[in-house]
Amino acid sequence: MSYPNELKYTKEHEWIKIDGKKASIGVTKFAIDQLGDVVFLELPKVGTNFNANDAFGTIESTKTVSELYAPATCKVVEINTAIVDAPENLSQDAYQNGWLIKVEIDQVPSGLLSASEYEKYISEGV
Repeated sequence: MSYPNELKYTKEHEWIKIDGKKASIGVTKFAIDQLGDVVFLELPKVGTNFNANDAFGTIESTKTVSELYAPATCKVVEINTAIVDAPENLSQDAYQNGWLIKVEIDQVPSGLLSASEYEKYISEGV
């Protein structure tokens, strides 16, 4: 499986696409495959602030419930209501239309993984 090079990744399996002071955040295809069928998403309200590594929501599958973590200190500016209404679509499109929240960030976070670093990380049996 290959991961989009324009994204950065966390060890908690979130991705972030940074565009200046704005960013989109989602969950990696690897995480979705591990979770199984996604049946529910709980996401924050627009205007909510998070510090890097704070839990910002939950993703529920037929197997488990997992927390979602903010890869950067941010303020939520948009929620992907289409994916909240049909979370099962994450398994087909985790990146293009599968973003969960759009945020404003103060600075680009450090410690994020490139696509190749993320692939290596998950290949080591995380």
